[in-house]
Amino acid sequence: MQDQDDFSAIALAQLPVHVGDVMGNARRMLAALDAARSQGASIVLCPELALLGYPPDDLLQRRGLPQRIAEAMNFLRQNVTDVALVVGYPEFVDGQIYNAAAVLHDGQILHNYRKQCLPNYGVFDERRHFTPGSHAGVFDWQGKRYGLSICEDLWSPQVAAQARAASAQCLLNINASPFDQDKRQRRSEVIQQRIRETGLAIAYVNAVGGQDDVVFDGDSQLWDRAGQCRLRTPAFSDGVFVAPSASAASSDLPTIEDESASIALLYEALLRSVRDYVDRNGFHTAFIGLSGGIDSAVTLAVAVDALGADRVRGVTMPSRYSADMSADDAAEQARNMGVAFESIAIEPAMLAYERMLAASFAGRGPDTTEENLQARIRGGILMALANKFSGIVLTTGNKSEMAVGYCTLYGDMCGGFAPLKDVYKLQVYALARYRNQLSAVIPERVITRPPSAELRPDQRDDESLPPYERLDAILY
Repeated sequence: MQDQDDFSAIALAQLPVHVGDVMGNARRMLAALDAARSQGASIVLCPELALLGYPPDDLLQRRGLPQRIAEAMNFLRQNVTDVALVVGYPEFVDGQIYNAAAVLHDGQILHNYRKQCLPNYGVFDERRHFTPGSHAGVFDWQGKRYGLSICEDLWSPQVAAQARAASAQCLLNINASPFDQDKRQRRSEVIQQRIRETGLAIAYVNAVGGQDDVVFDGDSQLWDRAGQCRLRTPAFSDGVFVAPSASAASSDLPTIEDESASIALLYEALLRSVRDYVDRNGFHTAFIGLSGGIDSAVTLAVAVDALGADRVRGVTMPSRYSADMSADDAAEQARNMGVAFESIAIEPAMLAYERMLAASFAGRGPDTTEENLQARIRGGILMALANKFSGIVLTTGNKSEMAVGYCTLYGDMCGGFAPLKDVYKLQVYALARYRNQLSAVIPERVITRPPSAELRPDQRDDESLPPYERLDAILY
């Protein structure tokens, strides 16, 4: 029997599966199988529901899906030979749907496990769709006894305890665990807790990539029964990862990645989410309204780093209240990042609106109505450009301002994807400083000047909002 802590047989396939692309996901798994085989692995772990993608939501209710899943599972069985493949898939049985994992080898399903702990919070809605399993998942492979679990199962002691009671030596856990800024540390803590309780080594694989409004960070891990991390994969990177054998010299053992600085990790999350959303939805070009402010500056940097300068267009749309330095700073950053840039003044449209509405507004002075009109004109221009050139508008609003309504419906909230929607204002500033450490692309004045929407003379955000240090603390 192999040493219990010899992970050289296990490959962690950190795959960017696409929701609904059933046969495409099956082919991605076979490519991972080939990569794992070339590294000497004999069992490959793919993420939770990798065959359908996560989160599946109402795709599970489509009448044709069970047949598609059956065809893809048959395709995989026919093509998995000398290496075992652990596949996450939706199992349809007698009118029930299970979040399941199958172990495939030589045309057979060696073992099938059904997820027991179904989360129903945050982005998860599993109790609506799935029936929970009730039995331990344990199987033998090449002289070793493995336990099998799925994502949330690991966060409850009972499933690991079941596997240990069934004489498992190593617990395999497949995941579709979305990124948040605290989860990487919590994952490690949970894994270590299960090891302390059971004495089992644990192999943890996670999905990677953006899917609509969530992004998966990978962060797959291998831990030995002594509670030592033997392998931790790069965040937000596709790949198939195998640890060296337990007999390798200590100098050959993997270097465990230090916990990335929080803001650097957040920047990588934004890059991956933007890239995958734009690419998976078939857009070539991203349009961004550049105000010369911090939010649009960071959005532009993220877009260029994610997509490349040739796929991003910046548009400044000055009004009668725009400061010259705002246009100058927007143009400077566009030059620094090599993106196409144009200026479209909104004054003609604003004058036309004022004439059209003069009779209706008679006797009332200017207020937020006129401020919002400016934002809506800008939103209309950006959407027109995106429609004409089959592109997408990336909105620039951050979480702090969205949360308190300091934004304009059909104006600065207009667009197809909002990279900063979960990023607090102070984090936006931190992201700008971090990006300038890589290369100075955002003008320093953008970072240091008081923030302003520039929708009325000498406007400043702190006239309408508390200082962001106070506001973000409240919102947290």
